[in-house]
Amino acid sequence: MGAGDPKGAIRDKALALGFDAVGFAAAELGPEARTWLGAFLAAGQHGDMGWLSDRFEQRSHPKALWAEARSVIALGMSYAPEGDPLASLAMPGRGTISVYARNRDYHDLVKGRLKHLAQFVVSRYGPDVKVFVDTAPVMEKPLAAQAGLGWQGKHTNLVSRTHGSWLFLGEIYTTLELPPDPPHADRCGTCTRCLSVCPTGAFPAPYRLDATRCISYLTIEHQGPIPPDLRPLMGNRIYGCDDCLAVCPWNRFAKATPHEKLRARDDLTAPRLRELAALDDAAFRIMFAGSPIKRIGRDRFVRNVLMAIGNSADPALLPVADALAADPNPVVAEAAHWACGRLSQVNADSVSAKNA
Repeated sequence: MGAGDPKGAIRDKALALGFDAVGFAAAELGPEARTWLGAFLAAGQHGDMGWLSDRFEQRSHPKALWAEARSVIALGMSYAPEGDPLASLAMPGRGTISVYARNRDYHDLVKGRLKHLAQFVVSRYGPDVKVFVDTAPVMEKPLAAQAGLGWQGKHTNLVSRTHGSWLFLGEIYTTLELPPDPPHADRCGTCTRCLSVCPTGAFPAPYRLDATRCISYLTIEHQGPIPPDLRPLMGNRIYGCDDCLAVCPWNRFAKATPHEKLRARDDLTAPRLRELAALDDAAFRIMFAGSPIKRIGRDRFVRNVLMAIGNSADPALLPVADALAADPNPVVAEAAHWACGRLSQVNADSVSAKNA
């Protein structure tokens, strides 16, 4: 390989470091990406995610973030689950956590490997580089599609013919001129499974997402009380939602992730709501050390757990919710009152049925 074939050498090194997908693109984005993002923001569909609008210019074009960038190396790591990621939805006394959050925080894992690959590129070819995961103002999905890793499906996430909807993405911006790979064609066809499965109707149209109705947004990014009309639709989803990802037919080609740190921990596959509701701040931090869940904090997490308890239709969980009705955090206390009301109604309906 060597200097005569930088793309081949970089690709080989990336795969050796544990990346599962590699592609190359020019540090450019077409006007459609900027138009899509602008319309999304103008409609207020980003909700509390003010950081999307605050750095709109940098996000909408790679060279607005770094003018010297010439090429983008797009990387993907598979986190495909071993079993049915939606199996726990049928377990009302348990919580459902998004597949990506059932073990270590992927930001640390992906960024560490990005840095190793960037060091290789610098030492071999001498350019300047910058590495990014999704905490930076980078439109990673359009860039990954442009680099040939897959295409943005109707659920707005990247879909890969090899890895389905289960890829974490990272990018290396570089001053090195690299021939771009051909972009990937859209292969969704007439399929609309991802749109119709959404519990809260968060897709106003194919390829459009209203984040304010998305359970991932509501359970992770949204800080206040969850809108009452959406609460019953959340089921037992307590951190994120995988429904639109999990039903994608392209997942049938995905093999379970080879990365040990991305495989589900047993205690996070279908955790008991009763035990999660009892977590104080210290216990929460211990349980979720090294997990992406830790960043939302105990209060927001327990709020989510109380939504699931309220939707459980299990009167045995009523004392669990009642114990949190006087929680110092007003959002948690309000969620507990709501859950108590729901479960009390279940009790009342059960008594009425017996007396009928």
